Amino acid sequence: MNEVLWAFGRASGIVSLALLTAVLVLGIVSRSGRPLAGLPRFSVALVHRSTALTAVTFLVLHVGTLMLDPHAKLGLGDAVVPFLAGWNPFWVGLGTTAFDLVVALVVTGLLRHRFGQRAFRAIHWAAYALWPVAFAHALGSGTDAGSLWFQAYAWACAGAAASAVLWRLSAGFAETAAARFGRV
Repeated sequence: MNEVLWAFGRASGIVSLALLTAVLVLGIVSRSGRPLAGLPRFSVALVHRSTALTAVTFLVLHVGTLMLDPHAKLGLGDAVVPFLAGWNPFWVGLGTTAFDLVVALVVTGLLRHRFGQRAFRAIHWAAYALWPVAFAHALGSGTDAGSLWFQAYAWACAGAAASAVLWRLSAGFAETAAARFGRV
């Protein structure tokens, strides 16, 4: 059973990285106001939210499974308070930091109507910090981090995230988004 928990914990972490990458990219596309693959613009936001929910599910499975796994020895405090883990505290702490940022994003997303749009957007900028922290966690504490297949996978995710962020920072993005939302 221990091997199953460890394997599931690893697999759910690997899937989480891809899903968090997709959420970041979809969030940027959603903010641009552009349609995606023939979907109307409002659908991009729905796909973003659905992907985010799926990412959170896999992240909870990742953390929860590793808390149950006697090999990982991840305690509740390790899952919530960064840099307390007995094993590899720095890299696990980065994962905890990413998890805490996800919790903040989920809470503000669920209570968006209470926070208001401006506060929601301000807190949502944490997603740009979340992704590289989660990426560093995967590279530093992942059991498969040294394998060629994982390196290719992780750096493909990094390429997608970096491309989306660079596009988001470009002057063309701001001009197009403003024009699409009628702010020109």
